[in-house]
Amino acid sequence: MLFYDCSTAPNPRRARMFIAEKELKIETREISIAKGEQLSDAFKAVNPNATLPVLVTDDGTVLTENLGIAAYLEARFPEPPLMGRTPDEKGMVLMWNSIVEQQGGLPIAETLRNTHPAFANRALPGPVNHAQIPELAQRGTARVDQFFDLLEARLSQSAFLAGSEFTLADITAFVFVDFARVIKKRIPQENNASLAWFEKVSARASTQL
Repeated sequence: MLFYDCSTAPNPRRARMFIAEKELKIETREISIAKGEQLSDAFKAVNPNATLPVLVTDDGTVLTENLGIAAYLEARFPEPPLMGRTPDEKGMVLMWNSIVEQQGGLPIAETLRNTHPAFANRALPGPVNHAQIPELAQRGTARVDQFFDLLEARLSQSAFLAGSEFTLADITAFVFVDFARVIKKRIPQENNASLAWFEKVSARASTQL
């Protein structure tokens, strides 16, 4: 297998944490988004969509989305399970992973990409340039606040997002919550359940990669 990573970006970090939790050693190539290497002809020959992460399997299949990468690795290396064991657990993991992506990841990205000078004319990832829209950043900021409320409500009832065990959904949430620092957003100090969860996940070795 071959893993294309970017050490500074949140989505590759999600895959990197998943790989680490599985205790896998996979050949890795670093692609610098800051240098625009994802837009090079060499990388677009691997992934025409010019996005990261990418996992090329032993059979040569190119997987370009976190969920596809996770599903492949979970099927091939089922222990430890990160996507549930029972039908109910599997459903909960994917449900919460989707909620976190839609309610957390997207508004954080929306805020960053529509305000930061580095993303001028790059408001959306991929091979096509898009202009920044300041109003989307304003909406994104408000949505991030709502996401922290949602997270606190869930973690006040459950040790981890999808239930009693650490899963893919927690990886996704942890990475986005940590990355929210780039838009000057952190877990509110009164959100005790979320802060306890974040500290617990931060202690895992996979978060240090």
